[in-house]
Amino acid sequence: MKKILFALCACLVAAGLSLSAKAETVLRVGASPTPHAELLQEAQKLLKPQGITLEIVDYSDYVLPNVALDNKELDANFFQHKPYLDDFNKEKGTKLTSLGTVHYEPFGIYAGKCKDLSKLKDGAVIGVPNDTTNEARALLLLQDMGLITLKEGAGLTATRLDIVKNPRKVKIEEIEAAQLGRSLPDLDLAVINGNYAILAGLKVKDALRAEAADSLAAATYANIVAVRQGDENRPELQALLKALRSPELRDFMLKTYDGAVVPAK
Repeated sequence: MKKILFALCACLVAAGLSLSAKAETVLRVGASPTPHAELLQEAQKLLKPQGITLEIVDYSDYVLPNVALDNKELDANFFQHKPYLDDFNKEKGTKLTSLGTVHYEPFGIYAGKCKDLSKLKDGAVIGVPNDTTNEARALLLLQDMGLITLKEGAGLTATRLDIVKNPRKVKIEEIEAAQLGRSLPDLDLAVINGNYAILAGLKVKDALRAEAADSLAAATYANIVAVRQGDENRPELQALLKALRSPELRDFMLKTYDGAVVPAK
């Protein structure tokens, strides 16, 4: 009997296998380069001992990561908030869902030609993201400042067409979110997503105005891990979410991003 077991072990070793080997699981995850891909790289340190390897695919826009996930080219993606995902599902007929929240990136109003809000001139040009949910979020922040008034009920689908009062006659320029930082020299102000502000070398603490970390926006626009409906209970995906929400990742966010990336509550 011992000879048979020894022979079996020898065969397994010869085939490059091990009796104690742990099967590796590879998760292909789409992400914006900053901070999402960076957070995934940190999460990898916690997942590797569990036999889970992340293959991180960088995307520079807000459309392709959802298309790739829907096409089963990815196991998950990490770049968006739920209002954006809900709007995407509605427009594209996809069935993607949130696995859970990870962090919040405060929107900020950043200086272009205008360095002081108290000196903002009538007719100033203000850049906002051109995708529906993020444009609405930017317009709501401008409304909170008293610069514009949106029609009642516009909410999370507001566009510049929903502006009913504009006493300062500011001009709202809809610009692709990733380009807002580069466009600042040509604008008086720009309302910029947290991740793209980081890429542009901007800091939330230097914003002329920013959303509060304890605001309704912080809960509404928390960034999520998105998966296909039906995949929510896959153990490896649950392990990914747990790693991203771990104390280790929380500390990393607070130490690394200087208020631009805030752990979700």
